[in-house]
Formats: sequence, structure tokens, C-alpha cells
Amino acid sequence: MTTQPFDPNAQLTGPPDPWVYASTPSWRDGPPYHLTDMIAAEPALARRLIARLAGDEATAELADAVRSAIAAREPVVVTGCGTSETAAQGIVEILRDAARSAGLSGATVIAEQAFELALDPLAGGLVIGVSHEGGTAATNGALRASRAAGARTAVVTVSRRSPAGEVPDIVLETGELDQSWCHSVGYLSPLVAGAVVGARLSGSPLDGDVVASLLAAGAAKMSDAEKIAAQLGTAAHLLVVASGSDRPAGREMALKVEEASWLPSAYRDLETFLHGHLPATDPDTGLVLILVDRAGHEERLARAKQALAAARIIGLRAAAIVAERFDPQLDAALTPAGRVVVRDGVGLPAPVAALLGTATPLQLVTERIARARATNPDLIRREDAAYRRAAEAAGG
Repeated sequence: MTTQPFDPNAQLTGPPDPWVYASTPSWRDGPPYHLTDMIAAEPALARRLIARLAGDEATAELADAVRSAIAAREPVVVTGCGTSETAAQGIVEILRDAARSAGLSGATVIAEQAFELALDPLAGGLVIGVSHEGGTAATNGALRASRAAGARTAVVTVSRRSPAGEVPDIVLETGELDQSWCHSVGYLSPLVAGAVVGARLSGSPLDGDVVASLLAAGAAKMSDAEKIAAQLGTAAHLLVVASGSDRPAGREMALKVEEASWLPSAYRDLETFLHGHLPATDPDTGLVLILVDRAGHEERLARAKQALAAARIIGLRAAAIVAERFDPQLDAALTPAGRVVVRDGVGLPAPVAALLGTATPLQLVTERIARARATNPDLIRREDAAYRRAAEAAGG
């Protein structure tokens, strides 16, 4: 295998002009995969995106639209599909916190799955779609239906030239395209865009260097990720559990692991995990706890300890992505499969610190699980003719 040297600090390519769906990622028969490169590129990408969006008129327009909807006691709904749906859920956490910081009371900021929103659109308020390439039919349908029903609409996408860019009132462009179909940039970019909008809403600027440093620290945890992957790569199935602003990251990790390594995975809220799901687990079950959100930290930590203690009795292969503040308070015996320790993100709002602090670690662990299972993460199994036909049958 021969690959051109990849510069993680260089700007990624944008979408084709005229717009078309991204082409199939080139085949790599071993690491570094395109996913590997994208993880390495994310710190510099985030810095560029923050600098550009901070001065973008669309950022100010979207922040004003959120403020106006909240002031009018109208809902703000963020929507998407797949990775864009988990990013939408993350944006909800960011905007809720920013609204509180701005003194906006009574904010209703929620996430909805795009297909369901298209069938039951809002008659008012603001709908924000998230679509990395901008061609997801369900998301575009939700935006069209919501606009027709009377809602104001916006989208976070790579280009206003995409189908998604033709629908809404406001288009926030991220500009740089993910080069793997196992989207990591497609997850991070809308989160960063949401954080910039949140900063505009709250009046507290977002420091691009702090964000880039946080992401780079997570991407450097290679040996920790490899230890976890060695344990989870041979598991029969994987559960990811989280609470608070860590929940979108938990859902994203379950999706990423299935896409990249084909290991059956599921997400459970921390409390939900302990209500009926343990009987289906055994020593062949992998478990990843994500515990980074500093809001309500005492209660989350106490419940996490109980969950890990239960997992230990059964013999689950438990691992964790955990913040520095929590790490000393979790006995190492509770995570026999290892852990990645994440910086606390001091100086960033709690949801931003949690979501951006976990982005590169969850992606890195995913990429290393793919290596352990000898799968190519970039094509999400579409190199197999049956799975390629299944994707076509599903309209993807």
C-alpha cells in the first residue's frame, strides 16, 4: 500500500462544484485509513472553522434566530440523520447552556429525528437541520415540511450549493469535506459550528486555540485506545453508556463502532443501563462508559461507580472515556479494559468541553477497534457487494 503523505494542518477539500455526492473513498488495505487522517486533521480544522464562522454573517443571523424564537416562547428544534443526528443532539446541549448563560428563560431546545419531523413538522419556531454533505433526503424533507408549516429554517452543512442549502432561510457552511464515509469530521464540524453560535448567543467568545488543544490531546491517546481496542475487539457486542451532555457522544460512539468495525453495539443512558439490560450481558460483552460532563458531576460519578461495580461482578469488559476530574475517583479495577483520560476543558462551557473533549477519543478508540478486527472503516462495509446492494435498497 502506498499513500501520499497527509498534512493534518492543511485545509481539507471542499465539495465538488457543481455539487455532487462525495465519491467513494479510495481503498486502503491497512492503516493509516482515511478515518485515521481525519482524526489527525480535526484540531487544525476546528481552529480554522472557529476563526471563519466567528465573523460569518450567517453565525450572527442564526444566533439571533435562536434568541428570537426563545424570546417568543417558540421551540428550537435541531434535526438530522445518522452522525448528523447525534451532532444535532450535541448542538441542543450547547444551545440550551448558551441560552441559560444569556439569561434567556423558558428555552425549549430539543432534538428530533429528521424522518419523524418531516411527517409531523413544526407550525412555528425555528428548525435547524444538520447534514454534512447536504444530500440527506429525510433531513431536507424535514426542512421543507417545517418551512411550509410556518417554521423558520436553517441548516449546518458543508456548502450552500448542496440540496440542503437550497431549502432554508439561513445556511451555515462548514466548508471542508470528510474523506471517509465513517464520518468523524462530519460529527465534529457541526458541533464546532454549534459552539460558535452558542458563543455568539451567550456573548462569551470561543477560543480556537483552546479547542484545538483539547482535540489534539484526545487524538494523542493512541496507546490507551489500543489497550481498549485489544479487549473490545474480540467482544460479542458492545454497550456504550453516558449521562448528561455526554449522551450524544455515547450514541455517536455506538454508531461509529458499528460502521467502522461491524461490532454490534448499542447505546444506553447511564440510568437506563441498570434497569433491565444487565441480564443480556456476560463476559463477552464490552462496555464503554463516557463520563466527562462536569454538570451534576457528583451524582453522575456516584451512579457511574455503581454501574461499573455491577459490570465488574458479571465480568464485563469495561472501559471508560473519563475526564481528569473523575479519573482519580474511579478505582482502576472498575475499568479492566482500560480508559482514556480527557482534559477537563477549563475555560469552555460544560457541554462544549464534554462534546469536543470526547470527539477525538471516541473516534480514536473506534479506529483502533477496526484495526483489531481487521476491518476497513472508510467504506462502512460497502466494499462487500451484499452491503453495497443493501445500501442502494435503503436509498443511501
